[in-house]
Amino acid sequence: MDQGSIARILKQVSGGEDEIQQLQKALLDYLDENTEIDASLVFSRKFYIAQWFRDTTMETEKAIKSQKDEDSSEGTHHAKDVETTGQIMHRAESRKTFLRSIIKTAPSQFSTLKMNSDTVDYEDACLIVRYLASMRPFAQSFDIYLTQ
Repeated sequence: MDQGSIARILKQVSGGEDEIQQLQKALLDYLDENTEIDASLVFSRKFYIAQWFRDTTMETEKAIKSQKDEDSSEGTHHAKDVETTGQIMHRAESRKTFLRSIIKTAPSQFSTLKMNSDTVDYEDACLIVRYLASMRPFAQSFDIYLTQ
């Protein structure tokens, strides 16, 4: 991954969200901007929103499950794990709120949301997609699957 380009995109995209959320917004803005050129981008945009919402829900469910497992085992690092679970839950809720706001946005309002239309071009959009895909659980554990 070209971390320099990712850092450049993050600098150009304003916002107080976390890194993943900033990249998601940049990609959604790029897809929205180019829907007139390629109608399939409308489907791609909706697919990404749905997939990210599902991923966030799965992350929340895993955090709750791990917290329940820790409660039953009463480990020595229980307080630290609960704090981490709380942070995961908070981050997941902020991402869900962001995605809901994107879903509720009417198509006529998309043009007012385009703050970074000139920051992301096709190559940057491809880089963002590869970077976000590398953050998914399967991509992170691919070496383990390959080794087995």
